[in-house]
Amino acid sequence: MRIAVIGAGAVGCVVGGCLAAAGQRVVLVGRDGATLPATGTLELRGPGALRRVVSIDRSGGAAGVPPDLDVAILAVKRFDLDAAADLLAAVPRAPVVTLQNGIGAEAQVAERRPGAGLIAASLTAAAALGPGGEAHWLNRGGIGLAAVSGDVAPLLADLADAFRAGGMRAAVYPDPAAMKWSKLLGNLVGNATSALLDLDVGAIYAHPDLYEIERRQALEALAVMGALGLRPVGLPGADVAWLIRAFRLPAAFGRPILSRVLGGARGGKSPSLRLALRAGATRTEVTWLNGAVAEAAGRAGIDAPVNATLCRLVEEAAADPERRAWFRGRPDRLVSVLAGSLAGA
Repeated sequence: MRIAVIGAGAVGCVVGGCLAAAGQRVVLVGRDGATLPATGTLELRGPGALRRVVSIDRSGGAAGVPPDLDVAILAVKRFDLDAAADLLAAVPRAPVVTLQNGIGAEAQVAERRPGAGLIAASLTAAAALGPGGEAHWLNRGGIGLAAVSGDVAPLLADLADAFRAGGMRAAVYPDPAAMKWSKLLGNLVGNATSALLDLDVGAIYAHPDLYEIERRQALEALAVMGALGLRPVGLPGADVAWLIRAFRLPAAFGRPILSRVLGGARGGKSPSLRLALRAGATRTEVTWLNGAVAEAAGRAGIDAPVNATLCRLVEEAAADPERRAWFRGRPDRLVSVLAGSLAGA
C-alpha cells in the first residue's frame, strides 16, 4: 500500500516505521516548510531488543502527498486535525485513519472530507523521539481499528495485517464508538491530575484522596458509556476490563493494585497533559478527554462534575502560569478545589 502518515512526530514515526517495517510504502508528511532529515531511513527502537532501520520517504507538506495514495493516517494532536486534513485536499477520495485521543475526531474529519472512507484508530503503543531522531516504541501496546464510513472493510483488514507484520498487535472492532470510549478510559488515568500537580502517575495513585479523584472520574466516564449504550472493550496491550474491576473494588484493595501497575503503564513516558503543561503549552487536548465526558454526560442528562472540574482546571493552568505553579506539587489544593464535586458525585 501507498500510505501517507500526516504528522512526523513521535506517534507518526512509530506508526509509519512499523508499517514501513512490514514492507509498505510510507511517506511521513510534516508541516509545510518543515526541515527534513537528509536520510530516507528511520531507526525504530521497540520493546526488548527491537531495533530496525526502515526505508521511509519524508515530505514538508501537501506537495509531498502521493497522488496514488491508498490511505492517509492522521497522527497529529487534535487541535491540528483540521490543518492535517487540509493537506489531503488534492486526494479528496483517499480513505483516512484517525489516530487522535479523545472523542469526536471522526466527526470532525468527516465534515471536512465528505464521501471519503473513514477508519477510527486507537493507539496504545507509547511513542517518543530520541535525540538522534530515532523513534522509540516504549511499551508492548498495539492498535485498534474500526470502520466508521465508506467501503473500507478490505483496507481495514490489510492495515491490521500490515501492523501485525511490522510487529505491532492489532485488532479490528465492530463498533468505533465503543473502541474510542474504551481508549478514553485509559487516557483519563493519571492524566489531568498528573498535569496539574506535576507528579508521576504512581504517586497519584499512592495518595488516597487523589485516588478517589481518579476513581470518580473513571466511574463518571463509565456511567456516560452506559447511557450511550456502549460496552467497554479490551484494546491490544490495554485491556480496560481489569481497570474497571479495580476501580469498583474498595479502595483498600484497588488502590495498591493500580498504583503498582499504572506507574509504569506508559513505558516510563509521562501522560500527555503533563507533557503539554511542562512544555508551557497554552492549549491541550483536555477538552476532548475530560471535557468530552462532561459534555456527553450533559447531553445524556447525567452529571460528571469531577471530569468537568478537571477540564476547567487544566484549561486554567494552560492559560495562566501562576495558576499552574499554584497547583504544582500540592495535592491538598487540588483535593480542596474538587471537594464539592467529590461530595456530590
